[in-house]
Amino acid sequence: MSMLNVSSSPHVRDRENTQGIMLDVCIAMLPTAAFGVYQFGLHALLVIVVTVLAAVLAEYLWQKGMHRDVTIADCSAVVTGMILALNMPPEVPLWIPALGSVFAIILVKQMFGGLGQNWMNPALAARCFLLISCAKYMNSFSSPAIGFDATTGATPLALMKTALKNGTSPMEGIDMKALFLGRIPGTIGEVSALALLLGAVYLLWKKVISWHIPVIYIATVAVFVFLFGSRSADYVLAQILGGGLIFGAFFMATDYVSTPLTRKGQIVYAVVIGVLTGLFRIFGTGAEGVSYSIIIGNMLSPLIEGATIPKAFGRRGAKKK
Repeated sequence: MSMLNVSSSPHVRDRENTQGIMLDVCIAMLPTAAFGVYQFGLHALLVIVVTVLAAVLAEYLWQKGMHRDVTIADCSAVVTGMILALNMPPEVPLWIPALGSVFAIILVKQMFGGLGQNWMNPALAARCFLLISCAKYMNSFSSPAIGFDATTGATPLALMKTALKNGTSPMEGIDMKALFLGRIPGTIGEVSALALLLGAVYLLWKKVISWHIPVIYIATVAVFVFLFGSRSADYVLAQILGGGLIFGAFFMATDYVSTPLTRKGQIVYAVVIGVLTGLFRIFGTGAEGVSYSIIIGNMLSPLIEGATIPKAFGRRGAKKK
């Protein structure tokens, strides 16, 4: 008699285990993390270290206190901490990302049963929580290359949004080379499209993620901002390179636990979060929208998956009356 081993997601069907996948994600984030530290200085490094340590410590203490198996060795808490840290402004006070780590690990992950049971991406949920509760600090971005003496500046997305609202050219003052390389104000890990794409290539090469969700998501945003923003190729490219779109597409929207398992579901999911991101960026009060869009997509994921599950072989659909 054969026995079935039933476990929560992620369901890995090859020799790779959860720890190996999480380590690959950490490795993929190293280029953008290193560039963020190089550009913004020592405080950015402290933000990354404190956020990761707080995430790991929160998971350890919770599991010990609840008399559960300690699972920090699977490195999922490290991934949560790194994603959250790279979504932080470089000069943010250290207690804010530490608070976000505790929120992500305990309220979003562990209270729902741990890895595989959380219904949304913990790092993104924590970022949205911090954006609402600590808006003053979360929306203050340093200009690059001056480290501790950095000055606060508007991000390229904010400049483009203001220009569109005022009826002026949205590309005035926007340096495409700086956008690609990352010499712009922004969060620690989202500024360099080049560093992010290097990490994305690594994830695709290691087959940790597939291209479907990231590419369809970015393409949907591109079409939306072209139709409803400015019908300019430079504007569309700036929308892709600026902000957290590339980071979100490859490192957050592809989360195994909170995205649909079916291929059709992943396509629908990517289009939905792409449209939401376009709505937030063009018609919303803020210039971004990636985090909120993916979180809403996470909440819709079970519905999307349920509607796109293929029918079992030999099973007929409901008869029409």
